[in-house]
Amino acid sequence: MTTAFDPIDLSGTTLSNRIAMAPMTRSRAGQGGVPTDLTVEYYVQRASAGLIISEAIQPSVVGQGYPATPGLHSAEQVAAWRKVTDAVHAAGGRIFAQLMHAGRIGHPSLLPDGLINVAPSAIPAQGQVYTAEGPQDFVTPRELTDAEIRATIADFATAARNAVDAGFDGVELHGANGYLIHQFLAPGTNRRTDEWGGSVENRLRFAVEVTKAVVAEIGAARTGFRVSPGNPFNDITEPDPEPAYTALVRELAALDLAYLHVMEVGEIRELTTRLRKEFGGTLILNPQTEGPTGHDALALVEDGTADVLAFGALFLANPDLPARLKAQGPYNTPDPATFYGGTEKGYTDYPAL
Repeated sequence: MTTAFDPIDLSGTTLSNRIAMAPMTRSRAGQGGVPTDLTVEYYVQRASAGLIISEAIQPSVVGQGYPATPGLHSAEQVAAWRKVTDAVHAAGGRIFAQLMHAGRIGHPSLLPDGLINVAPSAIPAQGQVYTAEGPQDFVTPRELTDAEIRATIADFATAARNAVDAGFDGVELHGANGYLIHQFLAPGTNRRTDEWGGSVENRLRFAVEVTKAVVAEIGAARTGFRVSPGNPFNDITEPDPEPAYTALVRELAALDLAYLHVMEVGEIRELTTRLRKEFGGTLILNPQTEGPTGHDALALVEDGTADVLAFGALFLANPDLPARLKAQGPYNTPDPATFYGGTEKGYTDYPAL
């Protein structure tokens, strides 16, 4: 029987176990979106994960959605990430960079040079984002032109090349949680009438073209993709997600990617199972559970529901999570008050066993 503590070959990259650290925004990057020495320490502490998936990294300046988030679009950022990846590899770990363009989520005050947030359609999200001036309402984004969409696709490919140059083992494209790729997929945020919107085929075109561009740049074996069908986060509306996600995953399967990462929100296990069959390759699952995902979820690897399990808040608070899962605890309790921003408190000061 396969267990979560067995190794797995991820398209040529050997993972020491099947326990992944889920991508989690921590908002602790330095000036100019540059990772700091604390970032290095944070990821090295968690290098016993079979795979670390980094916090969301913006592929371009206008892709930033939150304060103090890191990028992969400048030489300084690439050099700083190299310190992280070198240290993780020295500790025996593997790490993918999650590339995330926030789209309409964010605020112009977080962007330089008078830039405004962009999206498939000029539809503002309901809600607020934290800025230096305090919480601010989301603004009406500017609708991307066809030429700008193609330039954004190129930005993803360039950021993927930068990630590999920075030493990452690969990249994960963030097609979930209401950010730009998800905004193109969802009918509530994509009201376009051109080739990038309308039909299911047109709404998934951006996701597919971004993935193809990244694969052409760094190879399919270094490329993963994350989805969260029906996830309402960031004011997303997907009343019937199955047709779009089945069609999307069928397209992704043809590209022979390293993995598909499904984040379950709500009771969608039946759809997860269908997507697993459509994809055919490695499935990383961040499962829907009652409370934080814990030791009981490891059975999902044993019964074949998933190949790798992604843990979020529990990994944030337990840097040696694989060892704790094997011992069935004890576990440190995550402190939500220190999730975003701040210093080493709630970041690198959680004790190991």
